[in-house]
Amino acid sequence: MRLVGKGLNWTELPVGTALRTFGRTVTETDIVNFVSVAGMLESLFVDAEFRAAHSAIPGRPAPAALVLALAEGLVLNATAQGTGLAFLNMELTVERPVQQGDTIHVEITVTEQRPASKGGRGLIRTRNAVVNQRGEIVMVYTPLRLMAGPDTA
Repeated sequence: MRLVGKGLNWTELPVGTALRTFGRTVTETDIVNFVSVAGMLESLFVDAEFRAAHSAIPGRPAPAALVLALAEGLVLNATAQGTGLAFLNMELTVERPVQQGDTIHVEITVTEQRPASKGGRGLIRTRNAVVNQRGEIVMVYTPLRLMAGPDTA
């Protein structure tokens, strides 16, 4: 029986491969739960009066760490279920805020692919552009992951 939703192994991701995830709308519940669990009780995220009077960002912004977490959920569900072995490194740039009600998706481009030192595994680096419903890039990050190979997946 075939397992549905299984991720790709490293040999299926040559440099230049381009993928796009489904979208995800950021809700008030997402923001409230995230800032509570993470302890990010900054006035910008929990105090509507402060936000209205002092914020440089209009509306209800989502923490960048939440946007990254949601993007990673979209990417991993689409590409690495059962094949992603380790998250090793990344660079991250936040381009613009994400607001409550924005819908994001991730555009993934493989920029590096090489075998790992042992075990039929490989290293994959991608450029992940998080894009909102207006087609604006809101975040770019470049994770390096250890991925299973065809014989280890």
